[in-house]
Amino acid sequence: MRRPAQILATALLIVVAAGCGADEHPHAERRPMGDVLLTVAAIRGNSRAAPAAEQVRAAFLHAWRGYRRYAWGHDELAPLSRMPHDWYGAPLLMTPVDAYDTMLLMGLTAEAADAKRLILEHLSFDQDASVQVFEVTIRLLGGLLAAYQMDHDPGFLRLAADLGDRLLPAFQSPTAMPFRYVNLRTGETRDPVSNPAEIGTLMLEFGTLGKLTGRPVYYATAKRAVKELFRRRSALGLVGSTIDVRTGAWQDSTSHIGGGIDSYYEYLLKSWLLFGDEDFRRMWQVSLGPVNRYLADERFDGLWYGQANMATGARLGTQFGSLEAFLPAVLALSGDTARAARLMASVNRMWTTFGVEPEALDYSTMTIGAYPGYELRPESLESAYYLYRLTGDNRYRQMGGAMLEAIERWTRSETGFAALADVRTKEKRDRMHSFLLAETLKYAYLLFAPSGTLDLRAVVFNTEAHPLRRTW
Repeated sequence: MRRPAQILATALLIVVAAGCGADEHPHAERRPMGDVLLTVAAIRGNSRAAPAAEQVRAAFLHAWRGYRRYAWGHDELAPLSRMPHDWYGAPLLMTPVDAYDTMLLMGLTAEAADAKRLILEHLSFDQDASVQVFEVTIRLLGGLLAAYQMDHDPGFLRLAADLGDRLLPAFQSPTAMPFRYVNLRTGETRDPVSNPAEIGTLMLEFGTLGKLTGRPVYYATAKRAVKELFRRRSALGLVGSTIDVRTGAWQDSTSHIGGGIDSYYEYLLKSWLLFGDEDFRRMWQVSLGPVNRYLADERFDGLWYGQANMATGARLGTQFGSLEAFLPAVLALSGDTARAARLMASVNRMWTTFGVEPEALDYSTMTIGAYPGYELRPESLESAYYLYRLTGDNRYRQMGGAMLEAIERWTRSETGFAALADVRTKEKRDRMHSFLLAETLKYAYLLFAPSGTLDLRAVVFNTEAHPLRRTW
């Protein structure tokens, strides 16, 4: 039997060989994995990267120590008021669970031991709380599964299985697509109008849970939800923004690659890479062509992705922002590094234009609209990391370094890092999301750390940057 790294490497080779079909960019680069390995090996000794990696590690410790001092045992730290914040009343330890595998990668053994003790001794899902299935899955279920695979303590898997069981009632809808919220104690569901991301971004976590526990119900349930969503795509092959899981009827026909849809596409590709399930390969390949045909926009100085009607393909908008910045990473992972590079240039332009990327802008005018803030999001750094590791092109380290410098300059506070209310004024707001420690600083660290810190061929990151391994 091949090792997990060999399986994933083979899958990546197939992606590269398959390319992106008739709709790929005509100059799409196809690079065999052997070339990638030689490129990465050639840059392994880049001494200039070491100080940057240490800078990221120091930033992580600054944020963690703020949480440790002012919000220990709670979900998050509010860094300006120095107060704890819990999502659902009683804490679910979002920050410790999200941060744990980052600590292991950074070699922060004392901090990891503290976090592990807190999680295993105090985290309980027996709570009368209605939680958002998507967020709890990617942060907590994904974090616990990665912790188990890296640490091997069965306590993490027991917690993951308990959480998975409490989330399963969410899928009990007439369409088998999950409700957005479920009560962890009673199983009561609410909020039937959902979106492709919240329906389709559960497969990596539930599938991994099924493989590790030997209980196929988790895999089968999450996969059926994805297939039900996929078969409701339009004749053009696009999905809309919102759908009623009771009826299967679309409520908003606007198609895009931003928040609410983004990670649906990400998980089609990654579910194939992690599980080797050909159904996901087919769904990914069928979906990518329409995305590039109807949503890509090259009218305004570069490559962007906007909004279109899912039924007609008519252009509806020219909005792009921090969440859309995930796509260069996924395109690069699929083998289309040429298209990924062109889109990454647009992502970088958001940073260089405003100093920090905004949540959203109108790329036809390069002006900021209704969402001027920065939420400490990771997607731009994520794409820089993927492109650097898959091409060896040092410009992606340079882009990531400039992003990191901006984050340090404009969001650092005395007790952590604070989101920005407006990137134009750099006014801070009192929020430090757990994904800062799970994703933003992890991808920044891996961008500059030695290549042996984590083998990208051997893991599949969930959308919260928790590395999952094919160990079954």
